[in-house]
Amino acid sequence: MSESTLTEQRIVIIGGSSGMGLATAHAAAAAGAAVTIASSSKERLNTALAGLPDGCDGVVTDLHSEDDVIALFEHVGELDHLVFTAGDAAPPGRLQDTPLAAARALFDVRLWGAITAVKYAAPRIRPGGSIALTSGTIGVRPAPGRALAAASAAATEGLVRGLAVELAPIRVNAIRSGTVRTPMWDGIPEPQRTELFATLAQHTLTGTIGEPEQIAAAHLHLMQNSFVTGTILTVDGGLLLA
Repeated sequence: MSESTLTEQRIVIIGGSSGMGLATAHAAAAAGAAVTIASSSKERLNTALAGLPDGCDGVVTDLHSEDDVIALFEHVGELDHLVFTAGDAAPPGRLQDTPLAAARALFDVRLWGAITAVKYAAPRIRPGGSIALTSGTIGVRPAPGRALAAASAAATEGLVRGLAVELAPIRVNAIRSGTVRTPMWDGIPEPQRTELFATLAQHTLTGTIGEPEQIAAAHLHLMQNSFVTGTILTVDGGLLLA
């Protein structure tokens, strides 16, 4: 596998219609890959595809539906790399104040969606291929009211290590991201969002928050470096050391 190009490789990005997933789609396509993006929103999918080059396509996929995930990979056929960046916003709240149904729902996309995607993607991944999931620094440095988010991130990282052993020689890794400027923050009005980002940046060693393109570059590294598996790659501006 080339260390510098993804030409003639098929990459599936679940959560690829916005944020880190869309940035990864652009980077992979620029490196020569044929990219399929999956999203639960047809509108977001169409908007994303309008900005991607020829050779990319998209499939509306509800990760709550096993049949949808099966249909996605039947559409794709063989592939080389799976990237999973999908995730619903997880509002903060103490466990004791959270109904159990709502608590369980927090794991539906980020964890069970990833499990379902890997189950049906893995048999179709060609030799030399890889899987990359997404966790977050919250799993290592929890905050008050974020125990469930921390549990989801930590479970994803345990899943990665187990799958790296179980699925070898398919490589399985994860990106553990810090704060990244994505549309997931758009619900916060702009003045407050700018102030929040400035505050969060002060807690990193770089004095910055992340950009989706920086996460995309990390994903391309995991695809192209055939000697990396079972690894949780932290991309956080030094947050965990600050």
